[in-house]
Amino acid sequence: MIEKLGRMEKKMLLAIDVGNTNITCAVIKDGESKANFRLTTKKSRTSDEFGIIICDLLEKRGIGQKEIEDVIIASVVPGIMYSLTSSIIKYLERTPMIVGEGTKTGIRIDTPNPKEVGADRVVDAVAAYNMYGGPVIVVDFGTATTYDLINGQGAFTAGITCPGIRISANALWNDTAKLPEIEIEKPSSILAKDTTTSMQAGLVYGCIGQTEYIIKKIKEESGLEDAIVVATGGLGKLIADNTDSIDVYNPMLTMEGLRLIYEKTSGKKA
Repeated sequence: MIEKLGRMEKKMLLAIDVGNTNITCAVIKDGESKANFRLTTKKSRTSDEFGIIICDLLEKRGIGQKEIEDVIIASVVPGIMYSLTSSIIKYLERTPMIVGEGTKTGIRIDTPNPKEVGADRVVDAVAAYNMYGGPVIVVDFGTATTYDLINGQGAFTAGITCPGIRISANALWNDTAKLPEIEIEKPSSILAKDTTTSMQAGLVYGCIGQTEYIIKKIKEESGLEDAIVVATGGLGKLIADNTDSIDVYNPMLTMEGLRLIYEKTSGKKA
């Protein structure tokens, strides 16, 4: 009996966020992330390929397949869900919880068509509202840059979608004959002297300017001038570190949202 209880204490939640560019995974235990890893999002993977990759990544982080008690997935890429879900069932022997219509989130979607709001945005809204209260503006610097407003009553009331900084960068070097592929980073000055820093200045300072203006307009038009602004996403720190318009940068916001939704829906603690 003692041995059995010892094994039970090791159980963990695998949270998976399927984005357009990457599939981000976190293993959560006692409310904290114990391991993180990413896969590129490819529609051509089979369930066996997904299963082997996920199990291998877990093993390399010292986590056995049997230690994963439950799995929760939020996805904006429907095309890979059959293979990914099948891989979880086949290799981890768990039926994953999929965030979607009917999932208990604690957030009300106050828009004309709630089904249009992506699962990733709902998950981020849940995390931001529970962690920082409302009103809160969530800015996710992902493949697309999204701005979402959650009011003081926990209602998702508005969302803005823009091309992400990497999409803008890809457009520059793919659609122009002479512009090279560059690393996205903030140059020492906006007064660029060469092609590389010229592109970096346009991309980074352009994104900062966009961020500041959109946040300002959201606050003005909503009347919620005191809204906390929370940023997340891969390039979020670069922008957050260079503007006073963002109050908090939380790279684990989506995983925290998945944990909260799992706990609310399942009645279990992760």
